[in-house]
Amino acid sequence: MRVFETKSIEQTRKRAAELAKELKKGSVIGFLGDLGAGKTAFTGGFVEGLGIDADVSSPTFAICNDYIGSENRVLHYDMYRIESWEDLYSTGFFDSLESDAYILVEWSENVFGALPDDAVIIKIEKLGENERRFTVMNKNEAEQLS
Repeated sequence: MRVFETKSIEQTRKRAAELAKELKKGSVIGFLGDLGAGKTAFTGGFVEGLGIDADVSSPTFAICNDYIGSENRVLHYDMYRIESWEDLYSTGFFDSLESDAYILVEWSENVFGALPDDAVIIKIEKLGENERRFTVMNKNEAEQLS
């Protein structure tokens, strides 16, 4: 388990870019955090860290945004409105697990059981207007916290 804090959106993006360079292709990252915690900002930095030039936005209505670079691909899911396994199957999530894309999942608590055992879980806590605490852990550690 690792914990780090950021004081600005820029620092959040920088730390996300650093993490992106540490993880292997096909990694699944599940986010835990309230509305406005910084999940999408983190994803923007992650995408940038992989060398992908894209305007990252919340996939709330699309369910999944696909960011493609010359060497990497990121699938950015928002599971806020997912209420059943049938809903989850309709997103294409399970098919994406068989790709080498990085998969970032907002509101991962709604699909926690479907995340692979080796998923990286990032809990984001608001400490102030732009200050955040990030706890990076494996899925087993996250299960013990709940």
